[in-house]
Amino acid sequence: MLERPGIARIWRGRVPAARADEYAAYLYEAGIRPLEEKALGVQLLREDREEESEFVTISYWRDVASMSAFTGGDPTRIHHLERDPEFLIELPKSVQVLRITASSGDLGGG
Repeated sequence: MLERPGIARIWRGRVPAARADEYAAYLYEAGIRPLEEKALGVQLLREDREEESEFVTISYWRDVASMSAFTGGDPTRIHHLERDPEFLIELPKSVQVLRITASSGDLGGG
């Protein structure tokens, strides 16, 4: 039986449209792959606009304690990737940590 996530951690970042493909590859290797090893599940979403692209990373966790172990204590602490200042229009100042109150399908569960 797959463990069901109870917490979703959501990060958002925007990059200039001209660098979106390059950032997508970097974000996957440097940010998503480590999450795949620790979180119950992870999703990387992208919205392309005329001037910029927004990336949204959602990682799924059993509870706040398991997420805190990955983040080093504070689950809301931002973990900027080494090259984020090079790509991002502005460095995000926060993440959302939301309790999952209803879920169906295989979203984040494996």
